[in-house]
Amino acid sequence: MSSIHTKIQLMSNHQIAMGPGKACLLEAIQLKGSISAAAASMGMSYKRAWDLVNIMNNSFNAPLVSTLIGGSKGGGAQVTAFGLQVLTQYREVELKANAVIKDEISALQAMLAND
Repeated sequence: MSSIHTKIQLMSNHQIAMGPGKACLLEAIQLKGSISAAAASMGMSYKRAWDLVNIMNNSFNAPLVSTLIGGSKGGGAQVTAFGLQVLTQYREVELKANAVIKDEISALQAMLAND
């Protein structure tokens, strides 16, 4: 059966400050402890992940991701407390939006051709 997914994007200065991909990247950074490992786990280039982190960090009142300088044990990254707050709020918005349109999504799915 096909599914319909909502895509909520928060814009800032003509850029996507937060959206589904950036939310997934934050979750991956939180899980992996580094931007490079998070990017690899998502099949994304390290440069692309850094670009997305920079957009997020520059779009909000405070950084969402903090980085540690490399050394003998290597560097790393972590989602800040503010970043976790933004991520949590974004996921709540997604859940609420999907709940509101649940009936309409079901009606649209019923109109789709069989896979």
